[in-house]
Amino acid sequence: MPLDSILALLGILLAATWTPGPNNAMLSSSGARFGFRRTLPHVLGVATGFPLMLFAVALGLGEVFERSELLRQIMTYVGAALMAYLAFKVATAKMPGKAAAIGTPFKYWQAAAFQWVNPKAWAMVIGVTGQFVTGENKLTEALVATAIALFCGITSASGWALLGVWLQRFLSTELRFRIFSLVMGGLIAVGVVFLLLN
Repeated sequence: MPLDSILALLGILLAATWTPGPNNAMLSSSGARFGFRRTLPHVLGVATGFPLMLFAVALGLGEVFERSELLRQIMTYVGAALMAYLAFKVATAKMPGKAAAIGTPFKYWQAAAFQWVNPKAWAMVIGVTGQFVTGENKLTEALVATAIALFCGITSASGWALLGVWLQRFLSTELRFRIFSLVMGGLIAVGVVFLLLN
C-alpha cells in the first residue's frame, strides 16, 4: 500500500473512531461508572473487535453481506434493537457508589461481538475495504488496514474511557450524572434512528 494511501487511511480511521458513536458513548459511560481498570476489557474488545471484523471483510466476508439483502436487513434490525436496549441502559444508569449501581461493565467478548451489529462499524468497514483493499495484494492491504485500525481503535477507545474517568469528579451530583447518562444514551438512540432511516 503506498504511503499516501496509508496516511489517508490513518486520517480517515482516526476521524471515524474518535467521533461520537455507540462505542464511544458506552466507553465514556463505563469509564465514569466503573473507572478505567474495570472498563479495560471493554476498551480492548472495541479496539480489537473492529480490526478483526475489518480483516475478515477485507478477505472476502463482505461479499456475503453485499449479496444477501435478507442478511443485511436482519443485521440492521438486530443492531437497532441491541443499540436501543443499550441506549436505555446507559440513560437509566445509577450513580457510582450507590447500591443500585452495582453492575458490571462490558466483558471483552461482548464489546468485540458488538462490532458485528454496530452500524457505524459496518459503514466504516465497507468504506475502508472499498477504497483501500483493491485486490492487487489483498492479504497485505488487509493486514495494513487492520494494523492502522488497531492503532486508531486503541487510542480512541482508551481516550473515550479516560474521558469518562475524568468526568467522574464533575459527575459527583445526582443531577449532573443523570444529565450525562441521558446525553450518552441519547447519542446511542440517535444512532438507532439514523440506522432505521437509511
